[in-house]
Amino acid sequence: MFKTSFKVSVIALASVALFTISCKNEKAATADESVKLSVPFEKYELENGLDVILHQDKSDPIVSLAIQYGVGSNREKTGRTGFAHLFEHMLFQESENVPQDQFFKTIQDAGGTLNGGTWKDGTVYYEIVPKNAMETVMWLESDRMGYLINTVTESAFENQQEVVQNEKRQRVDNNPYGHTSWVIDKNLYPEGHPYNWQVIGELEDLQNATVDDVKEFYDRFYGPNNATLVLAGDFDTAEAKKMIEKYFGEIKRRQEVEPLKPQPVTISETKRLYHEDNFATAPQLNMVWPTLEQYTEDAYALDFLGEILSQGKKAPLYKVLVKEKDLTSRTTAYNSSNELAGDFQISITANNGVDLDSVESGINEAFVLFEKEGVTDRDIERIKAGLETQFYNGISSVLGKSFQLARYNVFTGDPGFITQDIENIKKVTKEDVMRVYNKYIKDKPYVMTSFVPKGQLNLIAENSEKAKIVEEEIKENVTKKVEELNTEIVKTPSNFDRSKPPVQGAVPELNVPEMWTTNLENGMKVSGIEQNEIPTVNFSLVIEGGHLLDDMKKNGVANLMSDIMMEGTANKTPEQLEEEIDLLGASIRIYTTDESIVIRGNTLTRNFDKTMDLVTEILLEPRWDEEELTRIKTKTINEIERSDANPNVVASRVYNKVLYGDDHIFSYPTVGNVESVKAITMNDLKAYYTKNFSPSISTFQVVGKIDKDAVLKDLKGLEERWPSKEVTIPEYPIANNRDKASLYFVDMPNAKQSVINIGYIALPRTDKDFYSAEVMNYKLGGSFSGNVNLILREEKGYTYGARTNFSGSKIPGTFTASSSVRTNTTGESVQIFRDEISKYKEGISPEDLEFTKNALVKSNARRFETQGSLLGMLQEINEYNLPVNYIEKEEATIKNMTLEQHKALANKYLDASKMAYLVVGDAATQFAQFKKMGFDEVKLLDKNGKEVKLEDVKL
Repeated sequence: MFKTSFKVSVIALASVALFTISCKNEKAATADESVKLSVPFEKYELENGLDVILHQDKSDPIVSLAIQYGVGSNREKTGRTGFAHLFEHMLFQESENVPQDQFFKTIQDAGGTLNGGTWKDGTVYYEIVPKNAMETVMWLESDRMGYLINTVTESAFENQQEVVQNEKRQRVDNNPYGHTSWVIDKNLYPEGHPYNWQVIGELEDLQNATVDDVKEFYDRFYGPNNATLVLAGDFDTAEAKKMIEKYFGEIKRRQEVEPLKPQPVTISETKRLYHEDNFATAPQLNMVWPTLEQYTEDAYALDFLGEILSQGKKAPLYKVLVKEKDLTSRTTAYNSSNELAGDFQISITANNGVDLDSVESGINEAFVLFEKEGVTDRDIERIKAGLETQFYNGISSVLGKSFQLARYNVFTGDPGFITQDIENIKKVTKEDVMRVYNKYIKDKPYVMTSFVPKGQLNLIAENSEKAKIVEEEIKENVTKKVEELNTEIVKTPSNFDRSKPPVQGAVPELNVPEMWTTNLENGMKVSGIEQNEIPTVNFSLVIEGGHLLDDMKKNGVANLMSDIMMEGTANKTPEQLEEEIDLLGASIRIYTTDESIVIRGNTLTRNFDKTMDLVTEILLEPRWDEEELTRIKTKTINEIERSDANPNVVASRVYNKVLYGDDHIFSYPTVGNVESVKAITMNDLKAYYTKNFSPSISTFQVVGKIDKDAVLKDLKGLEERWPSKEVTIPEYPIANNRDKASLYFVDMPNAKQSVINIGYIALPRTDKDFYSAEVMNYKLGGSFSGNVNLILREEKGYTYGARTNFSGSKIPGTFTASSSVRTNTTGESVQIFRDEISKYKEGISPEDLEFTKNALVKSNARRFETQGSLLGMLQEINEYNLPVNYIEKEEATIKNMTLEQHKALANKYLDASKMAYLVVGDAATQFAQFKKMGFDEVKLLDKNGKEVKLEDVKL
């Protein structure tokens, strides 16, 4: 399940919300250009205390149901931490009328998706389904709200304890700087304060939790009187109300939950702590000051302060730490105000080898600079301009609306609080920003953490004390045996037979939005879809080539090329360009993929013309700033060196090296390596640009509240000024020529989890079998209900998730089975993957094939909801030259697949006896076992995929 802060600055969720921003030096918004949005909602309360909020949105044939409970980790106690998050997992197991593991499968079978999240102040569950499955969602959610606790067994609880512990290992214990939040919160918030512990909980508490603990927690906090239900989407209001009353109205109230009052904290003196991090390769400094709770006047101003101090090239932290002192390549500062309290944090990951004393000194110098330069009206304007676009992006989906309606209701008692929220944001002034800086930051005590790589204690900030972090010891796996009593589940009385799932109506028919396509005179193909729900535009300009056009001897040029292009233009300094974009409320970013360079943008409809003027200037008038190139190279080298500490990045890098081999560009990371990046010069970038940037190999995709004529008018400058040239993209022949099962192991000493990647070269996206192979793979590992996940996560509790997939482009991609598993289950997990892949070739059941067909076909109702999803569809059509009706053809492929075809595809594309089995983990405890597991070869590799002699390694 996901965890999130659910912190969104501005989301429109009022009956009528008006948010108008006029920026100096920008075209003033006319009356009809003002940000006006009507989002009608109805709120009422059931007799049992359940708050219900309804919002109709008939733009797509889908509905979302979100239920937010007023319980997060802030309701836990010392010694019983992690319960809210653990219980979130338990609610996905079974209930009195929904069998084990059927929550996910039922929703997927209906063509929907679902998940849940826990944070400090709340827990939310949600589903998004085609509208015909609305009653199914009501049945599921009401059953776990009112009819769950009798099904909580020792074995089910034991399993989810293991899953949550694996989530902690994956997110915290096996990650660089993973323990930072634990150290900060333990020292910022006093013992017993609800924010003193982490949402994930203490490992010891998770291990010691009992079923009785869970039942007591459920009874206290999971009643209807502590919940808000939001239904959004395409539904009939009268019908929806009847369903809600039927399914939720009879659930009895539980214990009354008193609202928590704000508990802001202060600290009397600065606390300085350090930790030698097993995974970090660079030192990191954090400074954290206590602030105050959300929705207060000061909290809004503190949000602005974080932006002004750290974001962009005008920011004091950037000027001092990056440009002047070259101590880091990125600065971060932000305020985090929650229900009970808040904190303001500055986080700096320093360049390798940098003493954190110099970082602390640099931060203090940045404060002096900030006090000297102050805050300008223009600073305030550009932040508010960006919020306007965020305002609309946040309501682009029914789920986004559901989340925010629920959040406002739970924390303010008013789903329409957006009106006040917007007013509070609009009221922030430059004087407010300086005031909160002086009140909460300047000369005030703080908590400081110095996290440094092992063996580099010389880099910690002076006068720091060792943080009391407890790290898990790797032990031999011992399966805990739980004796279940075969007692029949006692059913809670109901007014109707809840054991019968509701009958779903007709599935909404596929309705692909109309698209238009044309070619500019310079050869660039342009495609668009007009979607008028919100006044924004999303666009992408895709230039073919990317990493494919890199020279293996100077790998990483394409990646640096995409970075340097955002560093100013011939007529604008980097700082000026950044400010121009910000004042439009727009975002423009450029990135490199294996096969393209992509310019991606998001802007308000009324500013699309000015945004495209900037895109044209960025594309055609590079600044070629040598100072910025030096900074970018430093940043890239830092990222490469730090990636050695990330087991997932190492696994991906070595996996590609093993499968594609030294003669294929895909075996070389897109970002390059340290040596290649150091060697790259500005002339290399100019040569790449001159040779490889052409509209003849480019496509432009646009989705939003804009028509074809307006788009083509605003592309006129790019059409006239960007001449076409011939570009040859090299071909790298590749085939699956593996003939044995090879086990490759990369040592990550003391890793708490092992990252597993298993597979080989398969087929390209352009192959006639590709989509059929994806359909075939779905039940093996293409979803939560895939066989490998049901075994490794739901049955064994070894992992937080396991998947299999085919990845292909114009070049053959891979079949890959992957997971991160508890270290002491590594060997068994690899064998489970091996066995399940082999077993899958024997065929699946008719029921599994029907499930696959339902999940894939019915989910198309959700496929065209947002501008982002439509943009992705246009890119896919253009990249692979697909017919406009390719989704209809995909549906036909799914519907027509037989058990025999499914089995034939599995036998053609799955052969566990010829796959590469890569494990990145703790070699000292896990490597030796693989010599006895029947692999054709077993090798130890370094983090770049080169073989290591066993005699050179201490195991």
